[in-house]
Amino acid sequence: MSQITNPVLPGYHPDPSILRVEDDYYIAVSTFEWFPGVQIYHSKDMVNWRLLTYPLTRESQLDMIGNPNSGGVWAPCLSYADGLFYLIYTDVKSRMGAFKDTPNYLVTAENIEGPWSEPVYLNSSGFDPSLFHDDDGKKWLINMIWDHRKGTNSFAGIALQEYSVEEKKLVGPVKNIFKGTELGLTEAPHIYKRNGFYYLLTAEGGTWYTHAATMARSKTLEGPYEVDPTNPILTSDQENEDQLQKAGHGSLVETQNGEWYMAHLCARPVVDKKCILGRETAIQKCYWTEDGWLRVEGGNNPQTIVEAPDLPAHPFEEESNLDDFSSDTLKRYWNSLRRPFEEDWISLTERPGYLRLKGGESMNSCHRQSLLARRLESFQAEVETEVEFSPEHFQQMAGLIVYYDTDDHVYLRVTDHEEHGKCIGIIETRHGKYDELLNQDIPLNNATTKLKAMINHQWLQFYYVDGEGEWQTIGEKIDISNLSDDDADYIRFTGTFVGVCNQDLSGQQLPADFAYFKYEEK
Repeated sequence: MSQITNPVLPGYHPDPSILRVEDDYYIAVSTFEWFPGVQIYHSKDMVNWRLLTYPLTRESQLDMIGNPNSGGVWAPCLSYADGLFYLIYTDVKSRMGAFKDTPNYLVTAENIEGPWSEPVYLNSSGFDPSLFHDDDGKKWLINMIWDHRKGTNSFAGIALQEYSVEEKKLVGPVKNIFKGTELGLTEAPHIYKRNGFYYLLTAEGGTWYTHAATMARSKTLEGPYEVDPTNPILTSDQENEDQLQKAGHGSLVETQNGEWYMAHLCARPVVDKKCILGRETAIQKCYWTEDGWLRVEGGNNPQTIVEAPDLPAHPFEEESNLDDFSSDTLKRYWNSLRRPFEEDWISLTERPGYLRLKGGESMNSCHRQSLLARRLESFQAEVETEVEFSPEHFQQMAGLIVYYDTDDHVYLRVTDHEEHGKCIGIIETRHGKYDELLNQDIPLNNATTKLKAMINHQWLQFYYVDGEGEWQTIGEKIDISNLSDDDADYIRFTGTFVGVCNQDLSGQQLPADFAYFKYEEK
């Protein structure tokens, strides 16, 4: 019997929204400040998954310039009705302090791979919006309500309001249908209808190690909702570090054969409860009790090995992890920070066979960085590139970066020095504090430089080649456990990326040409 091995989407893939349309399964996940917005994965058997598409590819759909770290796209909800795919998402504009600015939008498409429509603005009352299609044809938006006031529960309940397809807006009264359980921090609502009951699945406990999925039900959509007496229906055993941690934020799918599964986020710490890969996606098998409550098979803790549905195996050809930049389009796994791929900063055609990045803003910028990166999806990996770069000033630098956000990253970069000329060194920003890890940068004598990073759990070692020759170690091993959700003063939500970038702080946009990028999991 085939098995699902969790996490099914390793690396930064949080807040999964799972959907079946006939024989096809889709999972949409949060992308936060990374562009394009929302990753949609595809499967035929729930065992094998491939990255299929990004629906938010235009600035008119998602303008994130200036968005804060871990802002942008939170918790998308993917659904299907009336021959259309519906995608609901939040574009978080501010999130620290008492207030959260959380405009929610809807886009649609006849085909999952697009084209996706221009966005319809819905509301801003809270995050984690979800669309429920009732069997009478009506559509309802639900989202958590954010309460900024002193002395209140910030997670103030679940708001329900009707959505009018004809008017393309929310209509009618707003009703708070569920205040949550004693676990608190009630968010991520999804509604399902089964055997005359409306089931409200929410995330509670906070997206940390206390995370959980809870269930309530009602005979009417507006409630009152009866809480499952055995809640939470899914949560992690924090005492068992070998188990998937942070389990919660679930969504449900029924197979063609009547089997039920829950997709949920999880995480795997490398050291001291720090998860450098971010929050990942796992799938659990479920069943319904005789009295109509949902249960996770094997108990309410997440399993790493899960019985797969009774469906034909359907593996996919994997996209090559070596990108030689010979195509005029980027491979699907590439992402940029906050801004679309546009010729004013990134090109595969100006110098065919190379990726050209024009120097952008610093690694601390929330606006226009020239950075192209992909998710780190394994605790052990080797990444390698070759850059041709002729800096003329210390404000110009390009190279290989291991990146969490503007406050935490490690950067093997080529630059210029007044006395040493072209040289190579390591920059580290840890908890927002800048440092240079070599006593003195190393002079370079050739036009091209090869750069390599070897990652082994929380440890990173850099290497380089000046022109041709053997790999040389550069610097000491670096502890990268800070490249995690869990090592910051204020909660954050993404994961570690590896990639290439170019900064020109003089504003001249000096280009750097990258010959290839190789990513290999060990």
